[in-house]
Amino acid sequence: MIWIIFIGFALLSWLVSYQLKSRFKEYSKIPTANGMSGRDVAEQMLRDHGIQGVRIGTVSGQLSDHYNPANKTINLSRDVYYGHSIAAAAIAAHECGHAVQHARAYEWLGLRSKLVPIVSATSKYTMWILLAGIFTVQRFPAIMLIGIILFGLTTLFSFITLPVEINASSRALAWLKTTGITTVQTQEKAFDALKWAAYTYVVAALASLATLIYYILIFMGARR
Repeated sequence: MIWIIFIGFALLSWLVSYQLKSRFKEYSKIPTANGMSGRDVAEQMLRDHGIQGVRIGTVSGQLSDHYNPANKTINLSRDVYYGHSIAAAAIAAHECGHAVQHARAYEWLGLRSKLVPIVSATSKYTMWILLAGIFTVQRFPAIMLIGIILFGLTTLFSFITLPVEINASSRALAWLKTTGITTVQTQEKAFDALKWAAYTYVVAALASLATLIYYILIFMGARR
């Protein structure tokens, strides 16, 4: 059963990732109306929201863009940082959306940030605890129960991430439209790019939930 779940969600994850990269490649060929680069977009969005003290830099990799609330940095991949396309503008604005959330004390981002150190500290041990729990569930059920609780935190983290990402995209799209960086035609493409980016988080959350349920069923079955 776990292999069916794993393979199924792995295929779904690959499909979403493929579609996201395909959309990014397609929309990277469509220039912004005013020729702004991803960095330009990020700088203007921060200014328009009165946000100071946030640094904008580059990070290696493709679609590796992220906002780090710990040190207030917007990290853009080189294609986005230097790109003058609708795809670059949408992703840069999305990451700025997280900076706006941080500045406005958006509750879901705050909750997610509080879980980050906990999930980071426990994630390296969770699977080993669950594996040990499966083999010893009859004699030492507490081991598997601990593993389930730890994995449950990871699942909770995945679902809390969803409103954070969706809200950041909503902020980005509204701002892009208001400023005229996107036109009537390109606004739809910006939305499509961010939609597929959001799907990656949805798939990850559902996969985590399905796996958690699987471990719970093993635990409950062994306790009968």
